[in-house]
Amino acid sequence: MSEKWARTMLAAYRWAGAAVYPAVGAYVAFRASRGKEEHARRRERYGRASVARPDGPLVWVHAASVGETSAVIPLIERIVAMGIHVVLTTGTVTSAKLVAERLQDRVIHQYVPLDLKPAVNRFLTHWCPDLAVICESEIWPMTILELGARRVPQVLVNGRLSDRSFAAWKKRASLAEALLENLALVVAQSEVDGERFRTLGARPVVVSGNLKVDAVVPPADEQAVTALQAQIGRRRTWAAISTHEGEEQIAVEVHDMLKTRHKDLLTIIVPRHPDRAAALEAMMTARGLKVALRSRNDAITPETNVFLGDTIGEMGLYLRLTEIAFVGRSLTGEGGQNPLEPAMLDTAILSGRNVQNFRDSYQRLIKNGGAKLVRDRDMLAGAVNFLFNNEQQRQEMIAAAARTVEDMRGSLERTLVALEPFLQPLMVQAQLTGTQGAR
Repeated sequence: MSEKWARTMLAAYRWAGAAVYPAVGAYVAFRASRGKEEHARRRERYGRASVARPDGPLVWVHAASVGETSAVIPLIERIVAMGIHVVLTTGTVTSAKLVAERLQDRVIHQYVPLDLKPAVNRFLTHWCPDLAVICESEIWPMTILELGARRVPQVLVNGRLSDRSFAAWKKRASLAEALLENLALVVAQSEVDGERFRTLGARPVVVSGNLKVDAVVPPADEQAVTALQAQIGRRRTWAAISTHEGEEQIAVEVHDMLKTRHKDLLTIIVPRHPDRAAALEAMMTARGLKVALRSRNDAITPETNVFLGDTIGEMGLYLRLTEIAFVGRSLTGEGGQNPLEPAMLDTAILSGRNVQNFRDSYQRLIKNGGAKLVRDRDMLAGAVNFLFNNEQQRQEMIAAAARTVEDMRGSLERTLVALEPFLQPLMVQAQLTGTQGAR
């Protein structure tokens, strides 16, 4: 694929986006009807700001959804503490709620504009960012090109490329290079990620580690935790978290296999997408299981077999109710989910083998004895049963996972060092002009 071809494709993408722009209203309206967009704030998706731009230097930070937002919040807090304004964009309703809870009015939150020329132009014209910080792997061609045309420095932080994404970009190497050459810096999660970005043409690239390790321990409502722990009592519990389609069925089958040996067993299932809760409850009820839903505030009684965690932002609560956690999207799904939250919250970690998206974290956890991979349902049931019956080994896994997380910390400070050449002038400008952001 030649450089000329890549430039032609990007030009075609740019003008195709402008052509379809008038028709995207129906698409956004459809998403709003399904609760995937805030109806009252749909205009933000077209780049129409809902608040005025503050005076002084401003950094645009983008994080796609809840996971990326949680990871980047400590970095945002440090930028705000420098007196620099931050406009934070996210793409989901749930991530917007997280921003409101964790950052309140310290930043300006907007929904990210659609990656179409009119929307991106309108957004950039209003906000005039002095720096753009993009989290993880959000590579939007139009946004990157328009920022480049305006000579706004762009930095990718906590950067990662999954096996699938890297393979796809390698097939379009010239296209990747034409986009990544617009980045002033890539701060990658791991040496593997860093080398992948370099292969695709990014320069310069530094490695910081995973920002998610330096994120705060997932919070929980202490009263809710205490109340649920009282309802559970001394029952044996295990959790299947961040599960994807098919894994809830496996968790239920594991429950049925184990309850003959552990009569008091309570299985906690936290689907990655809570909107599947009704179908999951129906499936479990059809199997003769008694299910309590968190969203209904159902009490966990002695007869409850499954506690279904069908709420957003309460992983900290669910993990505080158990010492054993299976992390999903790893048996029936591909790529895995983040194991760092259970590692922070005193659990022995189990997972399927498909954990490519979190390879570095799992390699460290497995090497230190904090996590174990299972190949199928039967092996998962055996691992949970073993941990139930062996207190010492369970506690050793819990301690190893916590130790691994502690050893991995430091990414935030390394990221700030990498960003210093971009942030220092903005901090000085804010001090000189007296236009400092909230602290």
